[in-house]
Amino acid sequence: METLFPESYEASRARFIQDFDLLRAKWGNSRLESYPLKSDPSLSIDYGWAEPRHKENLIVVSTGLHGIEGYVGSGMLKIFMDEFAPRLNVENTGLLLVHSINPSGMKLRRRYNENNADLNRNFLWDENFDPKINPDYEPLIPLLDSARPLANLFLSDVAFVSRLVERIIRLGMLRIRQGTLSGQYRHARGVQFGGTATQESAQLLRGLLQKTLEEYQHIIHLDLHTGYGPRYQMSFVNSLREKATSAELVKRFNYPLIVAATPSEFYTTTGDITEYFYQLRDEKFPSKDLFATCFEFGTFGDSLPAQIRSLRATILENRLFQHGAKSEALRQAVRKEYEELFFPVETGWREKAKADCRQAYTGVFADFGLIE
Repeated sequence: METLFPESYEASRARFIQDFDLLRAKWGNSRLESYPLKSDPSLSIDYGWAEPRHKENLIVVSTGLHGIEGYVGSGMLKIFMDEFAPRLNVENTGLLLVHSINPSGMKLRRRYNENNADLNRNFLWDENFDPKINPDYEPLIPLLDSARPLANLFLSDVAFVSRLVERIIRLGMLRIRQGTLSGQYRHARGVQFGGTATQESAQLLRGLLQKTLEEYQHIIHLDLHTGYGPRYQMSFVNSLREKATSAELVKRFNYPLIVAATPSEFYTTTGDITEYFYQLRDEKFPSKDLFATCFEFGTFGDSLPAQIRSLRATILENRLFQHGAKSEALRQAVRKEYEELFFPVETGWREKAKADCRQAYTGVFADFGLIE
């Protein structure tokens, strides 16, 4: 029976706390901290520092920025804690492990937080949440944001296909993808809403990232996600500020799929945590070495039909959350599809995801000389 991936936020949190305590035998100077949400103190962001004797290298692994993605992230974090952390040199290599940056989203099995904000669109460097960002979202509103309860899935799908075809003809799929995914700051009940101010979770992470750069010379940040990309091949998704090319990193890490967050290789976003981390380094700590990336475990796949399926699941879940459904059967159908988008149940998918994660960890840590 699969035990790596937890079935609840509470189970995941309890395991993380227990596993971090086990690391204290290796890192004597370690501490576990908890930040309860102001909106619901029963939910917290938990993070552990394991400090080396000489603060030279730091590995940061973070999960659950998109709440529901924290279930797979929790499993991959456990692989790191069980299999890779014991191989590190405590003399010069430390850890910052962050469990569930978005505990509300993880608890409710949603991508968004308690304010319907997508936290990976909330890390704006200048904190200018301009509603004019992403003008391609506006012509997509009739497709993305229905203001009525879900009453009939068949009729909803007919309307969705009709509106999508019309917009593909008028705008093209690239603009639809960018308009849908890159983030927007105007429609609080819409999809990919980045917020109107820095969320408390993001504010906490900004402080943690600042501290890493103040105290360590060499930093690796791995932020764990699910949803986009090929179904059976995890992708590295790198910052536009990363100087090494995707092809160079494929060779260095001995890993087959590494892309940059560009429209041609992946898609671009506003307010992304990885971009923020690089800009923080560039603006305030230019002498520090940073490699920050996203591990993206694809679920539905990257074909056009798969992208359309993903878009449909996203729209229906937001409609369900905002306006409800006329029956429990409808609610269950929408929830099942949405959870499959971020937390697939197929054993084959889970096994391949674990293998990809192990290969990626090995490639990165070996390249930076942290393991043999």
